Amino acid sequence: MSTPTLTGQRIVMRPLRASDAQALVLAASDGELWNLPFTVVPSAQTVEAYIANALQGEQQGHVMPFVTTLRDTGQIIGSSRFWKVDAANRKLEIGHTWLARSWQRSFANTEAKLLMLSQAFDAMGCVRVQLQTDERNTVSRAAILRLGAQQEGILRQERIMPDGFIRNSVRFSIIDAEWPSVKQRLQARLALDA
Repeated sequence: MSTPTLTGQRIVMRPLRASDAQALVLAASDGELWNLPFTVVPSAQTVEAYIANALQGEQQGHVMPFVTTLRDTGQIIGSSRFWKVDAANRKLEIGHTWLARSWQRSFANTEAKLLMLSQAFDAMGCVRVQLQTDERNTVSRAAILRLGAQQEGILRQERIMPDGFIRNSVRFSIIDAEWPSVKQRLQARLALDA
C-alpha cells in the first residue's frame, strides 16, 4: 500500500519523504507548533523520529503519511496521515494533522480534508473514517464538527502525550452514507474561499 498524491485546485497532499525534515520544521516554526500540548508536531530535535515513525507505519501497511503543500509553489505548510488503516473492515483514521499557524482557518484545511476524504470514500471504498482530538482542544473539536463529522464519545485516558500528560480523546466519525452531504458542504466552503 503506497501513499498516493492527492491534487486539488490549491493544495497537493503528497507522500511524506525523509528529505522533508527541514521543510516540516520550517512550517511548524510558524507558530512554534511543537509547543502545543494537544498534538505532536515535529521540532528540529524530533523531526527525524517523527518521519521515521510515519515511514515505518507506511512500510507495515497501516499508515499513509502526507505533507500538505501549496500547489503553485510546492511549499510544505503542514502534514496529515491516514492511519489505523483497516482494509478488511474498510475503515481508517485521519490524524497527525497540523498546519502552519498562518494557514490555519484558511482554505488549506478544507481542501486537504476534501482530498483525503474523497480518497478514503471514493477511491478506497471506506465505509467509515474516524478522527479524534484531545478533549482540551476546543478549536480542533469545532473544526471537525464543521466538516460534518458526528461526535461519538470521549475515550478516557486514551493516550500518554510526550510531556507525560494522560489525555482524554474525543472521537468523531463520518460514514459512507453521510459522505455525499459532507462532500457537498466542503465543496461549498471552498467555493466561498475562491
